Amino acid sequence: MLRQAGVDVDCVDTSREPLNDEHIRAASLVAFYLPMHTATRLAAPLLQQVRAVNPDARLAAYGLYAPLNRAWLEERGARVLGPDAELELLGLVNAQRPTPNSQSSSQSIQFIQPDRTTLLPLTRYAALQMPDGTRRLVGSTDATRGCKHLCRHCPVVPVYQGRFKAVPIEVVMQDIRAHVAARAEHITFGDPDFFNGPTHARRLVERVAAEFPQLTYDVTIKIEHLLAHADVLPLLKDTGCLFITSAVESIDDEVLMKLQKGHTRADFERAVDVCRAAGVALAPTFVPFTPWTTVESYIELLNELERLELIEAVAPIQLAIRLLVTAESKLLELPEIRDHVEPFNPASLTWPWRHRDSRVDALQTAVMRIAGKQTSRTEAFAAIAETAYAVAGLTRGLTRGLTPGLTPAYMTEAWYCCAEPGPEQTDVI
Repeated sequence: MLRQAGVDVDCVDTSREPLNDEHIRAASLVAFYLPMHTATRLAAPLLQQVRAVNPDARLAAYGLYAPLNRAWLEERGARVLGPDAELELLGLVNAQRPTPNSQSSSQSIQFIQPDRTTLLPLTRYAALQMPDGTRRLVGSTDATRGCKHLCRHCPVVPVYQGRFKAVPIEVVMQDIRAHVAARAEHITFGDPDFFNGPTHARRLVERVAAEFPQLTYDVTIKIEHLLAHADVLPLLKDTGCLFITSAVESIDDEVLMKLQKGHTRADFERAVDVCRAAGVALAPTFVPFTPWTTVESYIELLNELERLELIEAVAPIQLAIRLLVTAESKLLELPEIRDHVEPFNPASLTWPWRHRDSRVDALQTAVMRIAGKQTSRTEAFAAIAETAYAVAGLTRGLTRGLTPGLTPAYMTEAWYCCAEPGPEQTDVI
């Protein structure tokens, strides 16, 4: 949108290349895109760098985590915009008064094809690892913005407050065409929930398959939507969907209720069955370490994954994730969270917490260490299980063979959210 308005725009992806002083000196406005918690933390030294190199440049921050960390960013001189900030950015560049709040700009935004011409080639980004050992180049796009659900721990909720907006199908198709022209062989749909608009999703995948029958893709869908729209899953399979990511978070029904996930353990088990019946792999994600976790409940999670033959479907990092309590988190609505957290830490941008059972924190630290090693998923799972049993003072049957299940396609860089460093860790990058 900025380029269409005649603005000279340079784009630097600092997850892949440095932001050098030449970029900074040339800019009258430096806007930081903060889609995730780690990105926000990594912006801190860059904000200092920009201020030192070009003190006259205006600073702005946008993306999901910008409004969540408004006070912290404003202290560093950044104008805070919302996640749908195109019009506000254009207003800043034109020295006009920006839209007063992100909600109104979200409602008035005119979606256009993203311009990725100054980003690095797809070969510099995560690839898709196929079960046969080959890899595919991956592009990413969004069919919707926001989410209509109110999961208590989700960072989308305080910003979008149950709203979502569909990106016009033709705009999504234009973006996919550009990715294919850049040699993408697989598309990741980054929507918080691809089935927020199931009719929109159905029409889109039919269009993609008709125009690019060779293209594969993956999506993220809530457990409750997988069950409510199980009849659409065969269509996903037939149009090239290789796997579905779903934020299961826990198999403890009480924890799921506290997180307002909208599903139960039994629902998760049914979702595994319906996905397998449709021929689409389910890639569940978890937040296994919470203030309510016990060593015994953690072992129960491991046993459930083995029973369901999901070991190879779960990235090891998913067994190490610790509940993240960010600024503005809806988790603070829970008295047991408010009474449990320590003072807000501006260095980590979280409300830190320690488990009342020190063994749980020690287990999380040990599991994070295992997850960081370059081993197979089954080998990592076995090491994690042995560690958990040892912490519990139990002996795991070493002679019992694991039932890992089939290895699905997966991204070479496992993404995740809702994690924070453990008490003895400095980061989870």
